[in-house]
Amino acid sequence: MPAKYPQIIWAAALTPLVILSSSIPPVIAAVNQTQISATANANAIQLMQQGINFYQAEQFAAAVKVLQQAVQAFRTEGNTLHQAQALNYLSLVYQELGQWTPATQAIAESLQLLQPQHKSREYLPILAQSLNTQGHLQLAQGQAEKALETWQQAATTYNKIGDRTGSIGSQINQVQALKALGLYRRALTSLNSVKQILQQEPDLLIKTTGLRSLGNVLQVIGDLPQSETVLRESLVAAQKMRSPQNESAALLSLGNTSRAQQNLQNALSYYQQATSVTNSPHQKIQAQLNQLSLLLETQQLSDAQALLPEIQSLLTQIPLSRTAVNSRINLVQSLICLKQQEGQISVQSSPIVQQCATGEVREKTQELSSVPSWSEIGQLLATAVQQARTLQDQRAEAQALGYLGGLYQQTQQWSDAQKLTEQALLLAQTINASDIAYRWQWQLGRLLNATGKTQKAIASYTDAVSSLKALRNDLVGINPELQFSFRDSVEPVYRELVSLLLQSPSTASQKNLAQARDAIEALQVAEIENFFRTACLDTQPVQIDQVDQAAAVIYPIILGDRLEVIVSLPKQPLRHYATPLSANRVESIVEGLRQTVFTQTSRRYLPFAAEVYNWLIRPVAADLEKTGVKTIVFVLDGAMRNIPMAALYDGKQYLVEKYSIALTPGLQLLDPQPLARERLKALTAGLTEARESFAALPNVKLELEQIQSEVPSRVLLNQEFTTNTLQNEVQSSPVPVVHLATHGQFSSKAEETFILSWDSAIDVNQLNTILRSRGNNRQNAIELLVLSACETVAGDKRAALGLAGMAVRAGARSTLATLWSVSDFATASLMGQFYQEYANTSVTKAEALRRAQQTLLKDPKYEHPYFWAAYVLVGNWL
Repeated sequence: MPAKYPQIIWAAALTPLVILSSSIPPVIAAVNQTQISATANANAIQLMQQGINFYQAEQFAAAVKVLQQAVQAFRTEGNTLHQAQALNYLSLVYQELGQWTPATQAIAESLQLLQPQHKSREYLPILAQSLNTQGHLQLAQGQAEKALETWQQAATTYNKIGDRTGSIGSQINQVQALKALGLYRRALTSLNSVKQILQQEPDLLIKTTGLRSLGNVLQVIGDLPQSETVLRESLVAAQKMRSPQNESAALLSLGNTSRAQQNLQNALSYYQQATSVTNSPHQKIQAQLNQLSLLLETQQLSDAQALLPEIQSLLTQIPLSRTAVNSRINLVQSLICLKQQEGQISVQSSPIVQQCATGEVREKTQELSSVPSWSEIGQLLATAVQQARTLQDQRAEAQALGYLGGLYQQTQQWSDAQKLTEQALLLAQTINASDIAYRWQWQLGRLLNATGKTQKAIASYTDAVSSLKALRNDLVGINPELQFSFRDSVEPVYRELVSLLLQSPSTASQKNLAQARDAIEALQVAEIENFFRTACLDTQPVQIDQVDQAAAVIYPIILGDRLEVIVSLPKQPLRHYATPLSANRVESIVEGLRQTVFTQTSRRYLPFAAEVYNWLIRPVAADLEKTGVKTIVFVLDGAMRNIPMAALYDGKQYLVEKYSIALTPGLQLLDPQPLARERLKALTAGLTEARESFAALPNVKLELEQIQSEVPSRVLLNQEFTTNTLQNEVQSSPVPVVHLATHGQFSSKAEETFILSWDSAIDVNQLNTILRSRGNNRQNAIELLVLSACETVAGDKRAALGLAGMAVRAGARSTLATLWSVSDFATASLMGQFYQEYANTSVTKAEALRRAQQTLLKDPKYEHPYFWAAYVLVGNWL
């Protein structure tokens, strides 16, 4: 499989009608550049215009100096209106430089000057601009709720003055804030409203730029089919108005969306068209750099090399700007990947190499000429460093210096590599750029480890993990620069830290074990947030003894060269053990178990089930019995999430015959306190008839009837089970159990994780909205969500991530679901038994499931694990 594209992918500028940050898109600043009265001081006006020009040329340090002079000139002459406007621009520039404190001060002063005059018509355009800028700043700092309120005020203000462009921009901005808040239905409603407005817009310029902005936002929040549709409409509008600049920008955006959809040939075609329709070197370089990285991703090395001279020529035509610096860094990223494909990477130990490492290294079947040397690549970066210093752009300088440090690491010049990396890190920390800082903390950790400084390396890795935690909002979609591959550019940081902490089994201290456990839990949280592309989880560390003194927690951790296991036993110190196996071998055995357990007439699964048992359970089996453990809670890693722990086999018994079993993405995600158990009531819904491409489930009716015989239930069957009816029933009936017997699937992608109702597929985000519609009152919380006919997507090694994500976001304390679609008659039998057991208030959910599974296991018709092992309980097991 080709590598995911990890490097910065150039995004088309959203609209020429706005002043837009190149590092915090696609939030629209919606700033009109004139509105300047004839009475203003000509010199001050000239200064402000000069500052705007510097801003648009990405010469931010120069823009700051000039705009500060403009602010002072307007202040001296008492021109409040234009002082406020200059402060608005100044805040935007500070945001580009990552200087959040002066950015906040500048926009606060702008609004303070404007508020007393907010009813004056001449002040309203500047007020709207400043409100938009404030919303921009608030979202960048993770204050999504405040940003939403601010953009609503901005839209209202733009409407008062009849500024359609500003109003549309503010509405598009609101979608980002709604998404960050997890308000997906409202975000969808807003998107549809904006789309309708833009489709009817007669002004082609507003239409093409507005639709492009909307399409880019849709791409960022993960709605790729809608993004493609809207961007195509933007392209048509641009072609009608005969605007090569807008046409190229739309094609570039379409290429990025196609690439995100893995339609790589389409993406390549769009990038080529974006290059051909424009004469702008700035636009050409963006499209060609994206094209180059895609050619390398798809291993079209000869074509990639043929494109290099044109890119190198274009670089000389780009004026001094952040784009000039970033273009060189972008080119270096691709050249490094080219060298890796050609087998010229000597040290697999730097973030600059890790970005390319998931692709299969190409067998060298032909000799490619003119592959740039390390020295030539270094010269590109040295030029980028010098340009960044000339611009006084610390962000760009930090990027270039860090890559230069990685290059020195390639040539094993350890001392120089460390010095450059430390310089880059210091700059990144100075401007609070955690997205850059974590990379160089990671690189420094690798350098320190390579030179034998293990404890310092651990400290640097720990700093990198802390920086990643600080990045929670940016990592999940607000900033397109950070849409790197999670598996390539985030996950390795956590795993390499754990590997260092546990590298010596004989000397791993309790402190190291606790830190390794916490790092794996933090990785689980980060992975689920990346799945949803929103920072949605409020986590608190929880000790297992606080939850259940008869439970053990087992953390399998898949590392490159071994499988580590950390075990937490009641009132015992942490312990760990390791099995020397490559990650590929672990995945092979795990996949073998998953595949063979499907064959109902075969026992070929037993060797696989026994081997995984030996890895995870056998080393601690005696201690589990000695400490009186009744429940084993697994915090599973990677592909292990796709297999049933209940079916692990010790040679005589399945694990479920001895222990209740539960899964959790991490103890941090648990609500540890059990609710008071009362008589069960349930809301049940299901489909027996075939819908869309899904087969009928005739025994669902029997399943719901059996549940109703055990617990009082409100039943929604077939036509009654619509999306709106489900939401209304959840909202009006505060029952503790919601049971959905319907087709569904779990995927590693949120947009492909859904359940099926009569009228539509309900994706994981919509289900979250429905299940949380009764409010956040803990007493009204859903105690148990049951999804009894879902399955993980075949061939998706991380499909069970969708199950974990569903469980975490559903608003239920526990979720009972299936890893594969089981015989609906067996399901009906198991569910009836489960509710009979769970109706006993002294029986935990995990124990009720164990007893129900054992009932099937003892039935000769259903003794094969295919029938009973698929059911997993995720979340609180009490």
